[in-house]
Amino acid sequence: MMTADGVLSVLSLLRKARTDIWIGGGWGIDALIGEQTRDHRDLDLMHRQDQETAVVAALADAGFVETLDRRPVRFVVTAPDGREIDLHPLVFAEDGSALQASPEPSRPFVYPASAFVTGRIGGTTVPCLSAEQQVHFHQGYEPADRDRHDMAQLRRVFGITTHF
Repeated sequence: MMTADGVLSVLSLLRKARTDIWIGGGWGIDALIGEQTRDHRDLDLMHRQDQETAVVAALADAGFVETLDRRPVRFVVTAPDGREIDLHPLVFAEDGSALQASPEPSRPFVYPASAFVTGRIGGTTVPCLSAEQQVHFHQGYEPADRDRHDMAQLRRVFGITTHF
């Protein structure tokens, strides 16, 4: 499990390494809401692809090792205690928008500049993805119970429309 303290510890490591990251997935939604609403098995982080060497080195210094390589789309690192971080490399444009490779090379994942916002975990301001971007990424697949829970939280707090 990835706890709030674990998330903040990882963010501190990456901040000290002078890397830019944003929280996505379940922790990203909880950051937007400002409170933890469920248990999280991992942490999804978006990072600048050109900073990947620094991201990996900082996490390796903390004991994380690569356990899954699906580059250029994503890769996973795992700590000895089982904590997992799912990393998503982004290539930024001058206007602040970004692209992430997808399994379909001609259809990359698009992040408008407005997708990069802040939220709060344990009272600490953290970089995360916007509610709109979270909704965008939670479509086109059969949702799990945790996905339904997360979308319900966005509807509850932001009053936005979700696909399920």
